[in-house]
Amino acid sequence: MRRLNGLYILDSDALELTYGPAERRDIERYVDFVAPAQTRATIAADRSLLKHVEVIFSGWGAPLLDDVFLDAAPNLKAFFHAAGSVGYCVTDEMWERGVMVTTANAANAVPVAEYTLGTILFSLKHGWKLMRQTREQRTFVERDGAPGAYGSTIGLISLGAMGRAVLARLAPFDFNVIVHDPYIDAAEAKALGVELVSLAELFKRADVVSLHSPSLAETQGMITGAHLASMKPGATFINTSRGEIVREDELLAVAAERADLQFVLDVVATEPPPVDSPLYTLANIVLTPHIAGSVGNECRRMGRYMVQELERFVAGKPLKWLVTPESSRNTTHRPVTVKTFAKGSKAPRHSAPPLQSV
Repeated sequence: MRRLNGLYILDSDALELTYGPAERRDIERYVDFVAPAQTRATIAADRSLLKHVEVIFSGWGAPLLDDVFLDAAPNLKAFFHAAGSVGYCVTDEMWERGVMVTTANAANAVPVAEYTLGTILFSLKHGWKLMRQTREQRTFVERDGAPGAYGSTIGLISLGAMGRAVLARLAPFDFNVIVHDPYIDAAEAKALGVELVSLAELFKRADVVSLHSPSLAETQGMITGAHLASMKPGATFINTSRGEIVREDELLAVAAERADLQFVLDVVATEPPPVDSPLYTLANIVLTPHIAGSVGNECRRMGRYMVQELERFVAGKPLKWLVTPESSRNTTHRPVTVKTFAKGSKAPRHSAPPLQSV
């Protein structure tokens, strides 16, 4: 088998996080690296390193695959992205030149789903409120009113990679699952064992609402204060997607008005929020510092997925996580503009989930 010429291009800290010793060893069974690992900045300073490159292993901090980059890499065949969304680095030109792009979005969905499941189960016990009240009152407080898991209704907004990973983990429990997703039809919903509902109905019926929509132009501000205010007494809203999908000022107003509601937010519009933000002080808001996606050892799963994709590539098999123009259309794999990228937007360390699987 002919060996491939390759290069790592990603943030320097992301290299060790995602491509550990075992992953690099397995990649090197097939690939000769033409230069030491590069960052977006260093490869921009010396694109001559790309001349003979056939495969690139990337992740957080990926370079933009525009005409300038691709002209310098005439032999590039495949781009392995050990992270989630590739929308900030892919372009239509890349597909026109036949470069294959594959992503570890499905690997990143695993910890997001685990975080979400744990949060759902704890929320159905009203754990956040009762924990707070127990500490404040220094006694065991009244626990009646918590719905518990049996027979409760879970509302999932979007059944993309993240939403489907959550759905799979809900299966062992006695939940009623309702879903809002404009790309799922009744037949598919039936096959998945979920009920399709409107966004408004989902908020009114669910004991826990979990948001898994992508951050696209059409989803900005999609979740309004009216949606949140319509939730049933004691309900919980979870956001592991993107803060800008929710109208944050309206969320804060509802949280201040409805002390019975619980908000668990792993993402917000500005990260971190300003020091004087009510997100830190409202008692019914739990704010976690963007930890739902891959952290620590979980990042190696993304690198391992790319090792497996490389093995399929060299064997001439279809790539399992290939991103195509069609699959990217309604997801955060949709290419963003060069202008947006050039403003200095940093590669996201947690990928917004797609509206449909990729």
